[in-house]
Amino acid sequence: MKLRNKINLYTSVLFIVLLILMNASIYFLFSHLMLTNELNRAEANVEKIVTDIGKTKDRLPPDQLLRAYLPVEGMIRVVKNDLTTHAKITSPSEAALESRPKNFFTGETSEVVKLEKKRYVFVSYPVVWNDGSVVNLQVTSSIQEMDNMLNILRIVLIVVTIIAMIPVFLSSRVLSNLIIQPIRSMIDTMKEIQKNAQFKRLELENTSESELVEMGETFNHMIDILQSNFEKQEQFVSNASHELRTPLTIIENYADLLKRRGLERPDLFEESIDAIHSEAVRMREMTEQLLQLARQQEQWNIQIEQINLTELVTDTANTFQNTYQRKVLVEGNGITTGYTDAQKLRQLLYIFLDNARKYSEDQIIVHIGQASDETYIQIEDKGIGIPKDDLPQVFDRFYRVDQARSRKQGGSGLGLTMAKQIANAIGIRIELNSLENRGTTVTLFFKSTESR
Repeated sequence: MKLRNKINLYTSVLFIVLLILMNASIYFLFSHLMLTNELNRAEANVEKIVTDIGKTKDRLPPDQLLRAYLPVEGMIRVVKNDLTTHAKITSPSEAALESRPKNFFTGETSEVVKLEKKRYVFVSYPVVWNDGSVVNLQVTSSIQEMDNMLNILRIVLIVVTIIAMIPVFLSSRVLSNLIIQPIRSMIDTMKEIQKNAQFKRLELENTSESELVEMGETFNHMIDILQSNFEKQEQFVSNASHELRTPLTIIENYADLLKRRGLERPDLFEESIDAIHSEAVRMREMTEQLLQLARQQEQWNIQIEQINLTELVTDTANTFQNTYQRKVLVEGNGITTGYTDAQKLRQLLYIFLDNARKYSEDQIIVHIGQASDETYIQIEDKGIGIPKDDLPQVFDRFYRVDQARSRKQGGSGLGLTMAKQIANAIGIRIELNSLENRGTTVTLFFKSTESR
């Protein structure tokens, strides 16, 4: 069963059950009140008869007095304790009441009795008769008129229930359509995405904060994530196929050259091994960088905390210096602290230190300081620099200032792109200044307090 039909069925059944319960409660409450009222009225009538008998028993025979109080549809009789009838008067239309069995009650009694599918109110009251004996004055009166009214009420409530089902069905239909509409829109959008292989979002005209609008916004956000991941996947495949083709070709050519002439020419063997090793290392580094760039920033597990920047930069510089045998000079005034992700900042420093190593021969200078409310780390080299026209593009993916020179140095054109993404993730601002043949200075700015 479709969801629309389920909602329509369940809401309709629920409303109808509630309506039936409400109408049934009204009927039984009204019936109880009317029946109680009939019993009270019958008891009051019997008490009045007993009082009148006490006042007039010396002046008027009780039988004549009883005839004056005979119900229109009923019976009045006097029953002795030996179950004999002292007096009995019955309405012409209620002759069947005479066949009712006799009972003697020691106290006041009132109840509803049923005879031949008709209901009566029966009241028995002890009274002292004119001969001094204690008898029961019993009055039985029909409540058919009340039952007729209850039947009319029952029919009215049934008709009202049936008529009320029409708006209930209509309202449940409207409700199901209201709930299903955004789901239907979502299904149609997904089918269109599947058919056209293009990402599409729901059009949300309602600006309220209902759950349906929230569901649509969540769907659109999910589509954004899927599109972003799809684009990253396409970009990764495109970048990998584009960039890995060259080193693979170089490795294949040198391997083929080794196969043909490697044993005959030792110089060619050494050159080929060096080239294959260099390209293999470059492929590994480039693959790691491509995978890093393909990740969502939310998956980087960023942990912002207060760290000692002077200590972190000094340790990083010493490690880099020992690894590449390049002099790295760290300058700073005292201990400088700041809030950032220590591992990501260390990775960022490695990228810029490695660039300085590749494109300069002199020592690298790292300066730590503070300006206003910002802490900065400055990495300076005296290398070949970057032409002014190329500066705006250096953070673009696979961009190289000089293709031949970058290949020779082992660059992939991904390092600065990854540095830009890391900096954005941990809230660092990068400034890059460079003069051709004079050197390059990279400055990393970030807040020295936790609120960034």
